[in-house]
Amino acid sequence: MLRRLAESERSVGELAEPFDMSFAAAAKHVKVLEGAGLLKRTIEGRTHRCRIEAGPLLDADRWIADYQRFWTGRLDALEAALSSHARKTRSHK
Repeated sequence: MLRRLAESERSVGELAEPFDMSFAAAAKHVKVLEGAGLLKRTIEGRTHRCRIEAGPLLDADRWIADYQRFWTGRLDALEAALSSHARKTRSHK
């Protein structure tokens, strides 16, 4: 749903279309996404229009990037230690 909203504003019915789910199930998903601050909903008569809210996604992306740098550094250090150990093991044989 968020990927589709990134393309353009959609109604709840439009968001439900590509999925094997009822309108009621789609509305529940929209409510959860709205509660998480990931989308804003406006009501035009009987139509509920949704648009993405990128702010929380940007915050999540920054958080993930921090951990990606941390784990990349740790895995690089592990690789170096294992390579060093393998070289020492081969030279002692």
